Amino acid sequence: MNATLVLPELDANSFWHDDSGFQGIYDVEHFIKTLKYDVRIVESIPETRKNGKVKKIKAKQIRPPRDAPISWYTTEALKTMKEHGAIYLTPFSHRLAEEIDYPEYQRLRCRVNYHALRFKPHIVELSQSIVNKLRSQGHFMTIHLRFEMDMLAFAGCFDIFSPEEQKILKKYRQENFAEKRLVYDERRAIGKCPLTPEEVGLILRAMGFDNSTRIYLAAGELFGGERFMKPFRSMFPRLENHSTVDTTGELGKNTMGLLGSAVDYMVCLLSDIFMPTYDGPSNFANNLLGHRLYYGFRTTIRPDRKALAPIFIDREKGHTAGFDEAVRRAMLKTNFGGPHKRISPESFYTNSWPECFCKKSAVNPADKCPPLDVVEILNSQMESEGISDFEASGSNLTSAVDK
Repeated sequence: MNATLVLPELDANSFWHDDSGFQGIYDVEHFIKTLKYDVRIVESIPETRKNGKVKKIKAKQIRPPRDAPISWYTTEALKTMKEHGAIYLTPFSHRLAEEIDYPEYQRLRCRVNYHALRFKPHIVELSQSIVNKLRSQGHFMTIHLRFEMDMLAFAGCFDIFSPEEQKILKKYRQENFAEKRLVYDERRAIGKCPLTPEEVGLILRAMGFDNSTRIYLAAGELFGGERFMKPFRSMFPRLENHSTVDTTGELGKNTMGLLGSAVDYMVCLLSDIFMPTYDGPSNFANNLLGHRLYYGFRTTIRPDRKALAPIFIDREKGHTAGFDEAVRRAMLKTNFGGPHKRISPESFYTNSWPECFCKKSAVNPADKCPPLDVVEILNSQMESEGISDFEASGSNLTSAVDK
């Protein structure tokens, strides 16, 4: 297309109520520098001069088809861009097919996700202080507990809630998602509902984790409140989140915004074990799974909700004998973060193996195989850029969204 990219906008106001934007979360200079061999990037649409007058180009807004092939961009999008001078692609989630027959384009995706996108230095430093505090007490697990209103409304899983809570969920679904007939029992039976906190606890117990396990929860406001957390907390009392371990107090001002999510992402990336409880349309969990795999096949626990659903349903009917063994059998069939061939419907962003793993000489320096120590990567890079004096140690955080 021979086009210049304007810095992306983050659609964060509708859910996060945060207007900090791309520039407020990511290191823009690093983003532009890392991708300079691939695409020209500017921070805003440039002005043009014609007949002595300065004119700002107005971008034509177009909606890309979901999972569009590359040919759509080189024909329809390019045609519109030539007509108007600039195009504004929105929405842009899942707007390029994941399986494409251009290896360098797939590698470019990894270069963007795992090299170019890096959080701003103050976010990196805050995350480092949290991980250092967690590491000072030993190993820890992170859990992305996806039991928030938006996900429950999306999944159509209402029946376990009170009539008043169901009204709230149904209203949210009507306002934000396409109309669709959803039957709770049917959804639950095939694993389409997010795991409840109690179910997450029961899985971990069956796998041999006990009440001494230290867990960092990456979650927003859990829908239904403490009554859903109480069973989980009774099984695993050593719980932390970014607010309880933030020594600076900065997160207290912005716990629900993008800052809290950025810190959660980095802590999850560097934890000993990461467990997503709902990795369907969740970009957070999918990207983390791919990121951890890219940097050394780090251990993950991915519950197979479809296999686990009948086991939990039987337990609710009073059939508790053999429950733990049934859970273990279901979980042993899942992948724990090792290399494996991607098979549909697994996402490229969850598993970029083998395209993004070193099979041939790298043309671009950014394509070189990363070292296994994620911490070493960010430390050395940021030191070379004169951003900060991070000590190189196993407890040092920051490799997050960086090289």
